[in-house]
Amino acid sequence: MDSMPNKILYLEDDAHISEIAIMALEDFSDFNVRHCSHGSMAIETFRAYQPDLLLFDVMLPDIDGVETLRRIRQLPGGEHIPVIFMTAKVQKHEQQAYMDLGALSVIVKPFDALNLGDQIKSIWSARQTPSVLST
Repeated sequence: MDSMPNKILYLEDDAHISEIAIMALEDFSDFNVRHCSHGSMAIETFRAYQPDLLLFDVMLPDIDGVETLRRIRQLPGGEHIPVIFMTAKVQKHEQQAYMDLGALSVIVKPFDALNLGDQIKSIWSARQTPSVLST
């Protein structure tokens, strides 16, 4: 199975939220984070950065997180890139729509900055754990 992700491409347009998340992920959890504030910027950064994981806000000013993911999935190396969405949309049907797009999980804003890295590691580990079939 894959090891923990090291490189995270983080898409968030709110400067205050991104500053807190980057500090939480880099300083407290030792992730290497490349931040983008616009979807178009994330698409360009993806090509050069080749992240292990995408951490995307949903609502953005230019291209939303879902459309950004769709475009990245059309790029070489982006077909199966894991994604976690972050959103303030807490309705079950909204979160289910993101999971239906192949998201590993949805982190609800406001998030707990002190536990953000552990939360991502837990989501990643759950993805890597083979299902146990009951007999």
